[in-house]
Amino acid sequence: MPNLITKRWHGYHMVLAMCFSLVLIALLSTYNWAFALIGLFFYLLLGYVLYRAEKQFRHEFNEYVQTLTQRVKGANQAAFDEMPVGILLYDRKGQVVWHNPFIKGMADKDSLVGSAVTDVFPDLAGNGSDTEKLLLNNRTFEVIHDHEERLYFFREITRLEELRKRYEREQNIVGFLHMDNFEEAGAGLDDQERTLLVTDVQSVITRWAQKQDITLKKFDAEKYFMVFRRETLERLIRNRFDILDVVREMTHHNKIPITLSIGVATFRSSVVEQTHAAEAALDIALARGGDQAAVQQKDRVVFFGGKTNAVEKRTRVRARVISYALTNLIRDSERVLIMGHDQPDMDAVGAAIGVLRSVRMADREGYIILKDSNPSIDALMTAISEHHSLEGAFIPPEKALSLTGKNTLLILVDTHKPSLTIEPRLVERSERVVVIDHHRRGEEFVKDPVLVYLEPYASSTSELVTELLQYQDERLTIEPLETTALLAGIVVDTKSFAFRSGSRTFEAASFLRRHGADLSMVQTLLKEDLFRFVKRAEIVKNTEVVYDKIAIAIGEKDERYDQLIIAQAADTLLNMKGISASFVIGWRDDGKVAISARSLGEPNVQLIMESLGGGGHLTNAAVQFEGLTPLEARQRLQEVLREYCEEEGGGVK
Repeated sequence: MPNLITKRWHGYHMVLAMCFSLVLIALLSTYNWAFALIGLFFYLLLGYVLYRAEKQFRHEFNEYVQTLTQRVKGANQAAFDEMPVGILLYDRKGQVVWHNPFIKGMADKDSLVGSAVTDVFPDLAGNGSDTEKLLLNNRTFEVIHDHEERLYFFREITRLEELRKRYEREQNIVGFLHMDNFEEAGAGLDDQERTLLVTDVQSVITRWAQKQDITLKKFDAEKYFMVFRRETLERLIRNRFDILDVVREMTHHNKIPITLSIGVATFRSSVVEQTHAAEAALDIALARGGDQAAVQQKDRVVFFGGKTNAVEKRTRVRARVISYALTNLIRDSERVLIMGHDQPDMDAVGAAIGVLRSVRMADREGYIILKDSNPSIDALMTAISEHHSLEGAFIPPEKALSLTGKNTLLILVDTHKPSLTIEPRLVERSERVVVIDHHRRGEEFVKDPVLVYLEPYASSTSELVTELLQYQDERLTIEPLETTALLAGIVVDTKSFAFRSGSRTFEAASFLRRHGADLSMVQTLLKEDLFRFVKRAEIVKNTEVVYDKIAIAIGEKDERYDQLIIAQAADTLLNMKGISASFVIGWRDDGKVAISARSLGEPNVQLIMESLGGGGHLTNAAVQFEGLTPLEARQRLQEVLREYCEEEGGGVK
């Protein structure tokens, strides 16, 4: 019996009382021995009763403890046998040494002892996590693994998983649908034709919404607000938002077809934030040229569609407003830094020189950030070194970082992705950033820019900057080298006005020509030496044609190329008869593997490059890899091409 029972302190009071009584009896015997004998008799009788009571207590207590022990053991065994949790022990060899009856019900076997855990539950093999989910016979279990004790716990969560999946399926998603080119498509049509066109398009959209269980509310002439469930979104993603194709094909006979842009946000923090995220997704889709859906999924955006070139619809009003706002930002700054993308081309440098002219017209200090020259701009940089006003305008990134302050304005040209700039740290440190770019907006973007002039309809950033210059001071003075650099940027990006050249492109070129742009100097700046021509020819000779119309070329294994040669090789292949798209892969000088992609419109090389982590335009795109070889990059490209061709109906159109 435990000491706390036999030697409990509060049990000694009876012993003390008995001793005290015995002392009293002894004292009584000195006065009257008869009364003392009577007292002694009752003392012994009381002692006997107490002894029997104590003995009975200990006996009953032992029986109680034994009974309780048996009940606890029985409860433990019943718990192991009946509890809705599986327990499995295994040895060092991974074989089952013991399990409770719950495991038998899971595996539908009487005994698993001696079997390997990997044979009984193959999905647990090689999983080093402490907690995981196991799907077995249409039942879902949560598995907790105690590696030290070589012990598995299994808890069935089938019902919980069903509720979770149902909750996810029934989550409300909000989005916006925008009819692109709505006003332009009706131009030139009479009232009846315009009404019929709009009615047909709206009917198709309404029927599609009803079929997909989407609540649609029109709140503007060309905008709809959408509410639907996540299961509907998953279905739309599987169908790759086929409503885009339906409306495009329906109106393709129009001079300007109507296309759709859709913005959707899936994450749930609050309804207000989700709505704002959906609006931002729609803005991204529109900034990329429309005719596509942008789905915001937490920290990334997934795009669908984007199969057509954007219709040129920039207005001079917007150019004038942007020019005015940019001038005010420059005047409110102490210093202006201008930066393009890494390995800048003629368009980036030409646009930067144009922006520098705006800075100097506002009487502010301005610099262009350039890390190193490259073959695509060597001729221009040589000409600049001989030009007194531009000679000191170019500074290295290290100096630009030291010049960055509270009153410094950073202007990015020909890129909107901080990771692709010459010095990404400069973007992080700058409180005010302006973006001027003509590329379709990607998932990565400058955080909180003060001004954005992103027009995917433009042929080049030099064209956008030229338009901004037209709305500067009427007494515009711009030097011939500056206009020549801007014109060279336009010529490079349009392939001598053969691609992506709209009416605004020729107007910008005409403006530059009137202000002294030298056409012969443009040709001189764009001349190529014989060595580079031979290197490009070496790439072209390693060409393989797939899907009958797609050319894939890969550079020499141990050869390094600058980005310009890779891009020029892709342009050369696209000029070959029967080729609708070209992809050129090669090592760059910086150790990265680059892919330059060109297309005549189909396939959409922008979507293909975005699948690989790059971006660009429908007809002109690229991507760079770190840690891959050209052969591995080619394998990834072929996988994406195969998926793209399967989605397009088995082949490239």
